[in-house]
Amino acid sequence: MPKPVPAFGRIGEENAFAVLARATALAQAGRDVINLGIGQPDMPTPPHVVEAAVQALRDGHHGYTPATGILPLREAVARDLHRRLAVEVSPESVMIMPGGKVTMFAAILMFGEPGAEILYPDPGFPIYRSMIEFTGATPVPIPIREENGFAFSAEETLALITPRTRLVILNSPANPTGGVTPKAEIDRLVAGLSAHPDVAVLSDEIYGTMTYDGERHHTLLAYPEIRDRLIYLDGASKTYAMTGWRLGWSVWPVPFYEAARKLAVNSFSCVNAATQWAGIAALDGPQDAVTAMMAEFDRRRLLVVEGLNRLPGVSCITPKGAFYAFPNIARTGWKAKALASALLEEAGVATIGGPDFGVHGEGYLRLSYANSAENILRALERMGEFLARNPR
Repeated sequence: MPKPVPAFGRIGEENAFAVLARATALAQAGRDVINLGIGQPDMPTPPHVVEAAVQALRDGHHGYTPATGILPLREAVARDLHRRLAVEVSPESVMIMPGGKVTMFAAILMFGEPGAEILYPDPGFPIYRSMIEFTGATPVPIPIREENGFAFSAEETLALITPRTRLVILNSPANPTGGVTPKAEIDRLVAGLSAHPDVAVLSDEIYGTMTYDGERHHTLLAYPEIRDRLIYLDGASKTYAMTGWRLGWSVWPVPFYEAARKLAVNSFSCVNAATQWAGIAALDGPQDAVTAMMAEFDRRRLLVVEGLNRLPGVSCITPKGAFYAFPNIARTGWKAKALASALLEEAGVATIGGPDFGVHGEGYLRLSYANSAENILRALERMGEFLARNPR
């Protein structure tokens, strides 16, 4: 039998999709399952965005587009970054991607090879480590600690850089923790990176519009001293409830842009045309739906944190961003993945065990509050009953 090259044996998983599949199978078998596992807004895509895609199809936008994306969308991305983050970005540095993961894949492929090291947040989005291992590079976890409010530590991050470090991956607001790194910490990190001019940075800011309690998102695009080696990742999936549309974008320094363009040509050719026109409507159109969605997430956030802190053996700090809570379940006596599995199979509540997000995730679960308040309250009640019946 033919065998794929060994690199394919190193590809990991995003277990949220495995949990989703199991939850779906249980539901199809007649079980009542509440899914707090998948990171997907439960609100629909705003109607004006849907209509823009329909109109694009009626207008004949059925063919290939440039691999980097249509210019009007790249211009809309640049306008959004200026309006929202007060940074200047040329549309010529913007690349339209089929979701956020492709930017991760491109950046990691660009700098990952045997002998290289790539730093990534842990607990963090599992695709970071998966793709690093695929390239043969050594993944180096940056510990993301509860005592720091799940913000990254500049001191710890800089201390992990060695002569073999090629890329540092950062994520704020963060998945799975909901942590938001304050500006002072980012300042310290950028200042420290001046001693490492050959290290590139990938800043995953896909949750950049999702902050609470007056917290501000601070983009790494605002630091001109690293712009020549910074890759910025963003997209429409979370902000505009467009997960299935597969629309992302990234900003690349001039030296890397052409390499990323060639990778696009060799892999996905281009993002589908109608989705790109929908993206313009999302970015340039009314933001009322985004405001309403964030107000609802904020309400659910407070519900879930209050409820988690009432559960036996569970504590949860209040997340400052994204739509995830990352409760500490160490005092329950359960291992995280075993508890997540038992909650799904026995209590009908889908969550994700912390170790699915890295070696520092043990002792935690991830709960998405991108589900209705009613379902969140039902899920918390079931979790409480399960933990009361099954102490360890």
